[in-house]
Amino acid sequence: MFDLRYHVASLTAVFLALVIGILVGVGISGRGFVDDVERRQLNAQIAQLQGSLEAARERSDELERRQAAAEEFVEGAYPVLVGERLAGREVALVVIGSPDSTLDWALRALDEADGRVLRLRALRVPLRPDEVEGILDGRSALGGYVGDGHVEDVGRDLGRELVTGAPTPLWDVFEPELVIERLGDWTGVADAVVVIRAAAPQQAETARFLAGLYSGMASVGVPVVGVEAGRPEESALPVFQRHRISTVDGIDTPVGRLALVLLLAGGERGDYGVREETAADGILPPIEPLPPVTTGG
Repeated sequence: MFDLRYHVASLTAVFLALVIGILVGVGISGRGFVDDVERRQLNAQIAQLQGSLEAARERSDELERRQAAAEEFVEGAYPVLVGERLAGREVALVVIGSPDSTLDWALRALDEADGRVLRLRALRVPLRPDEVEGILDGRSALGGYVGDGHVEDVGRDLGRELVTGAPTPLWDVFEPELVIERLGDWTGVADAVVVIRAAAPQQAETARFLAGLYSGMASVGVPVVGVEAGRPEESALPVFQRHRISTVDGIDTPVGRLALVLLLAGGERGDYGVREETAADGILPPIEPLPPVTTGG
């Protein structure tokens, strides 16, 4: 969960560079360029640096032991923390591109927390502008969406329909061409949404369409969470964050799936995970206790 080895490796490299510099200085002093007093000072600095490096290694060992203990604790407590936390909640999922293992991890989190998939839509990208125009052509009720300047409007209203369900006039006409994988119908309002970008970053009209889609989903008022597994070359999380979508990295780990479940259950909106560059709000949202289970008398 918390990999601290690279910190020690970096510290070691700095120490080695300093020691090499000092050794060079000592070598020069041995040829008479500096006096014996300065050479003793340089030797003392080497000894001090060696002691500091050893202390850093000992601290690294301690931190690694703590990390292992924390990971063991999370894995042991995870079933208790997530069990039934999403009971009765119906979640919509949208995947940009062909579904990958990230979807499997998201579905696993829902299953572990007793949530239910209300509907799933995986979208083909990039969009073909001429295809969008062809879909809208001749449909007077959708005439307001015609034109390059309205592709973001199309995405926004598709995002709203994806959350709220029927009636879905835009999905009714776009789904046959836009969707490559689907599950569930349009009945019912989603209690929360999971967003996954399984495709490369998009440009031009497709980027504007997706900006509208993300904003539309976020505008409905239910929790919307963008997720990633591992450390992709180009993270989608900053894009989700710009559209006020909560984010979680590392859902292929128990702590990542726990963060996802907490957010879907209505936890405090924010950006969570173990990557400092994207997890501005910490590792996990606050963990609210589950209501006690009551039994009939």
